[in-house]
Amino acid sequence: MAQPTAPFVLDPAGADRHTEHRLLRAQGVAARVDILGVQAWSITDPTLLKELLTSPDVSKDARRHWPEFDAVVPTWPLALWVAVNNMFTAFGKDHRRLRRMVAPAFSARRVAALKTTVDDIVTRLLDGLAATPPGEPADLREALAHPLPIAVIGHLMGLPDSAHTDFRALVDNVFDTTLSSDQAAANTARLYGLLGDLVAAKRKEPGDDMTSLLIAARDEDGDGSALTEDELRDTLLLMISAGYETTVNVIDQAVTALLTHPDQLDHVRAGRVGWNDVVEETLRHEPAVKHLPLRFAVADIPLPDGRTIARGEAILASYAAANRHPDWHGPDADEFDVTRVAKEHLSFGYGVHFCLGAPLARLEVVAALEALFSRFPRIELAVAAEELRPGPSLISNGHQELPVLLGPAAW
Repeated sequence: MAQPTAPFVLDPAGADRHTEHRLLRAQGVAARVDILGVQAWSITDPTLLKELLTSPDVSKDARRHWPEFDAVVPTWPLALWVAVNNMFTAFGKDHRRLRRMVAPAFSARRVAALKTTVDDIVTRLLDGLAATPPGEPADLREALAHPLPIAVIGHLMGLPDSAHTDFRALVDNVFDTTLSSDQAAANTARLYGLLGDLVAAKRKEPGDDMTSLLIAARDEDGDGSALTEDELRDTLLLMISAGYETTVNVIDQAVTALLTHPDQLDHVRAGRVGWNDVVEETLRHEPAVKHLPLRFAVADIPLPDGRTIARGEAILASYAAANRHPDWHGPDADEFDVTRVAKEHLSFGYGVHFCLGAPLARLEVVAALEALFSRFPRIELAVAAEELRPGPSLISNGHQELPVLLGPAAW
């Protein structure tokens, strides 16, 4: 296959993601792309992507395996995505060490114990929505999709309620790929300031939360080998941001898909499929993350078409394009079909970096959807589907707002 003369420039605003993903897939199993001035290999073929996500020849440690790190990071708007010190960017034994410390927060037992908390939060939020004056639109992102996951992760991490708004705004900016490098750097500085305040408060007054447990693991280890101060801060950042932003988008996209495909909602109401089927098809059809930066080739990696990802080159996991690949899900891969038998997707990653929070995210989305459509059975979009505005991001996959008309509540 002929190499394109220039890399495909990804739209920072993600304005027409589906056209972009089709164009990337048309270039073969991988496409050379420009992501805000950085060149990378976008992997859109699901088979190849799975291989690379499990290959020892691919690393997420930019400091060790990306020769451009020192030159690029100071001025790259997405510097935080490759410069943090946590399991997101760790490689080998460091990744295993950091993942072991976080994993208990997302054990099956702990997630199951959160169900009552999640249901209570959903009920409270729907009570608020029920107060919307008849005929007036409500922004479901603002009233449900946003506050549910930030409240749940706040409960898990011990975030004070007063910090939710600030954390939400700063995490949203981490995913906003239209920010300049100066704006992104200023946002990172404010975010680290909040995390520093959280650590200081929990050191002073520990609680029954994951932040306090991580601090204890850091402070009680005499030589500091278990968790460095930077790793502590950046692990908190990862848990708060990953546990919040992605779940917002799955709720948003699931509601949007059901309201624009009433025949699919009928399948649920008739009992032909369950809410879990809706969640999995949403994750396949409209994943919360479109592209995830970045990974790096530890050695030369030959591609099936004869090209080579050279050692040190960057790799972009293009989950959304891979999820809809016709070689994986057939000619109707672009269709939203909750009855689809094979709903496999890569929306939570694959291999050693598979998202630890996946069970909690699924629990939250199911709880939100089931309660929303039960409470407001006549809910509908307040605008035409084509008027919904995508969020300004080539990473995050959601809308800027989701206006709906609730109709009369069932109770």
